[in-house]
Amino acid sequence: MILKLVSLIGLLLTIVPALLVFRGTLQLEQHYVLMFIGAILWFGSAPFWMLKKKAQP
Repeated sequence: MILKLVSLIGLLLTIVPALLVFRGTLQLEQHYVLMFIGAILWFGSAPFWMLKKKAQP
C-alpha cells in the first residue's frame, strides 16, 4: 500500500509540474527538479508492486 502511494506521488510529480509551467505559475528550473524527483520515485517504487504476482486460490 505504501509503495502504491509513493508511486502515485511520483506520477503526480511528473504530470502536475508540466501543467503548472504551461499556466505560468512554475519556473522551468523548478519544473526540472520536480520532474526528476517524480521520475525517481515512480521508477524506484512502481516495479515492486506492479510485478507482484497474485496468489492463486
